[in-house]
Amino acid sequence: MSDRTHVSLRSGVYADSVRLMQVSRDIGARDGVTAVLVAMATPLNLELAAGMGLAPDGVVAPDQLLVALRATDDDALAAALTAVDAALAARESAGRAQVVPARTVGAALADAAHPALAVVSVPGPYAALEAADAIAAGRSVLVFSDGVPVEQEVALKRSAHDAGVLVMGPDCGTAIVSGLALGFANVVRRGPVGLVAASGTGAQQVSCLLDAAGVGVSHVLGVGGRDLSAAVGGLATLDALAALADDPGTERVLLVSKPPAPAVAERVADAAGRLAVPVRSAVLGPERPDLTAAVEALLADLGVAIPEWPSRPHAADAVPPGAVLKGFYSGGTLADEAMLLAAPVLGDVRSNTPLRRELDLGTDLRARGHVVVDFGDDALTVGRAHPMIDPTLRLEAIAALADSGEPAVLLLDVVLGHGADPDPAAALAPALQAAGLPAVVALVGTEADPQGWSRQADALAEAGAAVFASNAQAARHALELIGSRDE
Repeated sequence: MSDRTHVSLRSGVYADSVRLMQVSRDIGARDGVTAVLVAMATPLNLELAAGMGLAPDGVVAPDQLLVALRATDDDALAAALTAVDAALAARESAGRAQVVPARTVGAALADAAHPALAVVSVPGPYAALEAADAIAAGRSVLVFSDGVPVEQEVALKRSAHDAGVLVMGPDCGTAIVSGLALGFANVVRRGPVGLVAASGTGAQQVSCLLDAAGVGVSHVLGVGGRDLSAAVGGLATLDALAALADDPGTERVLLVSKPPAPAVAERVADAAGRLAVPVRSAVLGPERPDLTAAVEALLADLGVAIPEWPSRPHAADAVPPGAVLKGFYSGGTLADEAMLLAAPVLGDVRSNTPLRRELDLGTDLRARGHVVVDFGDDALTVGRAHPMIDPTLRLEAIAALADSGEPAVLLLDVVLGHGADPDPAAALAPALQAAGLPAVVALVGTEADPQGWSRQADALAEAGAAVFASNAQAARHALELIGSRDE
């Protein structure tokens, strides 16, 4: 008997991408279900559905919900559809009594006692309105949402400056405020170093390395990846630096960012030089120190010995002649750092990161040659959970690379902490073993993280990967395996 399929589109239905990922996983684990995709009908998800042989017919809008299933028989298909409906209809109970939630951020803040910070995580087109509500109520706001127009970001940050509060974001994935982790953040010790970060995974890398050296952080203030662009002008960075300078628990500040607009970098450096608290740069760029080197320089400022960064070196697998670099990253800043280290050695490295945006891969994740892909790019996360939560796209890319026969060295990041995959090695280790390619992993995290750095490192090393706590060390190791093109 042939498989049975169901493909439908539902209008007027929206669910968070993380929730839809969980629904897909749960339904996919049911007996008789051989393929499932429950996701918003974005172009990327439609491409995935087509690859599964479950593409919908007709005109499709990205705000529709796609339900695509394949099962071994009619009964299994019907049961799976019933389970999808039940999962989508499920609602969290608010304790014993049903509580009617506030419909806006402003209404919620009006009933709250003394919150200092609001968190906005709604689809991008609606985020600015909710953030403006928080600013009007005199609260700082973390905007986790991406897809917010840049002109709205500028307006929000100017309004926040005038109100004496701070906008973190949009697309602020990581923050730690007075020890409270928000978004993707690691379990790190408290201490004297404050971070201002226009980079989520960059902040995680830096805070985890500081923790490994026995140095803690006071606050990690994410400002959004566009803050140091020419369009935004460092508005939130300037306010965050001033806030940390006024914080009695902050003795030194580290500014973490992808390559900024030169004029904005100059303006921020001038402002930082006038603060009472010392500010050191961990801003990436050509001929600038990598993130690990920036942390080591800060440790020297503090008089702290630089430790041997944790690693699980692995006896190199045989690297086939002509091997290319395949950097499959979930963190954009870590991908940028790998690009900055690889390009001088390898020459032409294709990427979808801003450093090589003119060679935009779009959704072509199977390009040949030296490639570094940021799977966390907005184009690859619309309607999908971030790859730090849902590794599906990256696992598919690894399998496709292995099937292609192209000789390669894999360079990957795995980011631990709150909000991330609770056990990333459980899926990645078997994928690496199946691929049979030399693999190097930058494992960003701490022992205190829910996943445990050593537990994850041991599992990945057992699968044959070389594991490093420093992304820069991981990238250099991968380049050593490949050898320079001049050899």
